[in-house]
Amino acid sequence: MSTEYTLQAVAREGVGKGASRSLRRTGHTPAVIYGGNEAPLAIAVSSKEITKRIYAGGFMTTIATIDVGGKQIRVLPRDYQLDKVKDFPIHVDFLRVTGSMKIAVDVPVVFHNAETCPGIKAGGTLNIVRHTVELMVPADHIPEHIDVDLNAFKMGDSIHISHVKLPDDVKPVISDRDFTIATIAVPAGFDRSGGEA
Repeated sequence: MSTEYTLQAVAREGVGKGASRSLRRTGHTPAVIYGGNEAPLAIAVSSKEITKRIYAGGFMTTIATIDVGGKQIRVLPRDYQLDKVKDFPIHVDFLRVTGSMKIAVDVPVVFHNAETCPGIKAGGTLNIVRHTVELMVPADHIPEHIDVDLNAFKMGDSIHISHVKLPDDVKPVISDRDFTIATIAVPAGFDRSGGEA
């Protein structure tokens, strides 16, 4: 799990496009904290700080503590919008994290041992079907990534979610089928019996 961090924020009174534009001119990004059986809380966070967090990676899978006037609120980013031209954040949504709640999160997939994979060594290529997998996870234990070991896969093999060792408290959101994460694709024109056709 990525290291938690703290963001300073202020409660904001004005909402709407005009108020949001005014906030952005002062170096702040409008945001909202929702969930946890409490009313939504409109806040403003430092644009510089939130931009740094978004582009550092792992933003959507890392718990943060937001300090709003001395009140500490644990949250998980759930969505953000970027300016279409300048790529700076124009709004962020945070979900309150409470107790042992479970949430659905897209977790990146990391592939290991491509250099020793029999299928790749024989001329196949790794065809990634899913770069992320949506998992139901405890909010306090979100994996940074899931690992796929390619060491045993041959050319033409499919790598399914059942091939991945997940922590006991983590389950795929898609539970009705053994979905494919990647394949070791056979190159066009390749004759498996002896090389190029």
